[in-house]
Amino acid sequence: MEFVISKLDDLIDILLVSYVIYKFLILIRGTRAIQLLKGIMIIVVAWLLSTYFELRTLQMLMSQAFTYGMLAIIIIFQPELRRALEKLGSGRFFIRSVNPEEEMLSNMVNEVIKAISYLSKRRIGALIVIERETGLTDYMESGTILDAHISSELLINIFIPNTPLHDGAVIVRKNQIMAAGCYLPLSENAYISKELGTRHRAAIGMSELSDAISVVVSEETGHISISMNGQIERGLTEEKLKNKLLTELQPPAKQTNSLWPKRWQKDG
Repeated sequence: MEFVISKLDDLIDILLVSYVIYKFLILIRGTRAIQLLKGIMIIVVAWLLSTYFELRTLQMLMSQAFTYGMLAIIIIFQPELRRALEKLGSGRFFIRSVNPEEEMLSNMVNEVIKAISYLSKRRIGALIVIERETGLTDYMESGTILDAHISSELLINIFIPNTPLHDGAVIVRKNQIMAAGCYLPLSENAYISKELGTRHRAAIGMSELSDAISVVVSEETGHISISMNGQIERGLTEEKLKNKLLTELQPPAKQTNSLWPKRWQKDG
């Protein structure tokens, strides 16, 4: 019995250490700390090789590096360690990490909403097209290719009147502003309200020819509209627009393969 308890303690110990290392790597992912961590790994490998081949001088240098290394690590990793301690204090360290795709989607939608809010309040016309499955490369080529990381500031600057790219559509792909000043096909639907201008007709036209989602700000009223599947919904609030974008752009859930043959599964 004592042997089983001892092994169980070892297993828990290993799992906890592995989890902490995993969370630390997630925390420093995409930061300069990754490059520093690679440098530390090189030093460790050099120390192991110097020990194995009995390279005395190199071994002494590596030993000195380890002696003062802990202090250097604390100084170098200070921002990351502070973030980890803040997460630990708030209890977020043990919360499931956000899916990268969900994080990218959330960031993109937030930047679009901030820009739309600014433009709507000042009645600055705008047309933002968000690509989904149907490729929009042909329409991107009709404008100016930017391939820039999305930000509300960049979107606002594009649509400021009398700027070179304001008179056209912006096309967004994932977290990138791919192009601006793009020309889109106008809808020929005879039943579209006469109140709608060129931007709204372009938004509907794009949604008729693709699965893209178009967001429009009217320069006459400042009202926000969204167009998809050949339809347009007008007079949206910022909150409603955000919820619609998050719902429509949410990546489909990954299907899990069942261990049971389909003929044994009941229809839901």
